[in-house]
Amino acid sequence: MDRGAVLWSEEERARRARPLLVMLHGWSYDETHLHRLITPHLPDEVVVASVRARIPEAGGYAWFPSGGNPIGDPRPQVANAAALDVLSWLETIEAPSIGLLGFSQGGAMAHQLMRLAPHRFAYCVNLAGFVVRDEQPGDETLSVTRPPVHWGRGREDRVIPPGALVRTERWLARHATTEVHVYPGLGHDVRGQEIDDVATFVGKQIR
Repeated sequence: MDRGAVLWSEEERARRARPLLVMLHGWSYDETHLHRLITPHLPDEVVVASVRARIPEAGGYAWFPSGGNPIGDPRPQVANAAALDVLSWLETIEAPSIGLLGFSQGGAMAHQLMRLAPHRFAYCVNLAGFVVRDEQPGDETLSVTRPPVHWGRGREDRVIPPGALVRTERWLARHATTEVHVYPGLGHDVRGQEIDDVATFVGKQIR
């Protein structure tokens, strides 16, 4: 990730002792995308840090490069390298609790972060994302703790392959306490009722 490009919702002096939500954008986007769409709807207590992936692609940035990483099925070593980079940055951040929110590739990143550091994160929001085909020691921990996960996706989403959705559904059934929302008329996007549902979910996790 690009540490110099983190987009914060609050100045540093206003962040202390407040719950943090880390946003992870999707392929070809940047740190402004989810921040612009979702942050205004979140509870006032939440501090948002929207981060930028390091790989330039398609006019924006990517967590996993297109070459050698099929949509919905990136190489585990690539996903782990990106997630470890974010975890390294988080070691410099103080917050009483940390949640994760990701779209598409960012949703996969959110899950991978939880798998690599299962005690570090309070909850996860996966929007139109998936779980990486991988095995991590943290999976066993998550199967016991079963953290809260909001999985939202569009019924008309034709970007994420069906196989990746099945993999995600099966993994979540074993490793999380999941709220599943499938939105009619929504493609590979974030908008409308989904944003309201995310705000409600996040509010429940911090109170």
